[in-house]
Amino acid sequence: MTTQSTDTIRAIVEPGVYLVGKQMVATAELERLLSDHGVSWNSDSEVPAEILTETAGRLCYMSFAKPRPGGNSAYLHHIKEVGHGSVLEHGVWNFVFTGISRSLSHELVRHRAGMGYSQLSQRYVDESVAEYVEPDIIANDPELHAIWLNAVKHAHESYVMLAEKLNEKLGDPAAAAAAMLPANPDRTTRRKAARQAARSVLPNATETKIFVTANARALRHFMEQRGAAAAEPEIRKLAGHVLDVLRADSPNLFGDYRKVPLPDGTFELVTDFKKV
Repeated sequence: MTTQSTDTIRAIVEPGVYLVGKQMVATAELERLLSDHGVSWNSDSEVPAEILTETAGRLCYMSFAKPRPGGNSAYLHHIKEVGHGSVLEHGVWNFVFTGISRSLSHELVRHRAGMGYSQLSQRYVDESVAEYVEPDIIANDPELHAIWLNAVKHAHESYVMLAEKLNEKLGDPAAAAAAMLPANPDRTTRRKAARQAARSVLPNATETKIFVTANARALRHFMEQRGAAAAEPEIRKLAGHVLDVLRADSPNLFGDYRKVPLPDGTFELVTDFKKV
């Protein structure tokens, strides 16, 4: 995640992508399954998601005994070539994305099939730490940057003042009752009520963090949609970072993607196997 400090504002220009969880193969159980059906088979891949997607595909046709030459790479290439995308739903990863804007997260969570989310809560988390995502087209122009910086500073200062004053006022029983709180709300209750109201002045540029669990098919759909040249630049940049992580972790499932440079410094994500 790349940031630059401007007085009290941290302007973030690159997202952070953390691969925090992956699958494992229950090898003994897989071997027991094969033994119970009189076959012996081993994938030549060491990547759990690749092994499990190949296992799922082979189960459809019980093709363990007579595998085609070329191993896992050739097998998954054929799966993508023929569009047997349901097999890819069995490969799963867990990510944390940081340094992304609320604007981006609103687009991200529209990807529902095959993806699950847990996002930072502005009701519980204090947003007085000033971190905002600045679009490159603004960050690269001093005049536009100055306008942007002034706007986020004003919003941030307003949030801090509102949160502080609301927290103070909610100590009064009448104000607490008006907010549908107990007569003498504790500190945690007051802070939550104050923050959930004060967040209304925060801009879409406010930085957020989100935990994402997704399968290979959903991730491919995400990268094709959000890595396209017509996509919004911030989410296109995120899609490129996700691809970098996935190509390194699972080349047989994601190595078919190419990154084509675009004039804005980002990359379009291109594959010969669309809509698998």
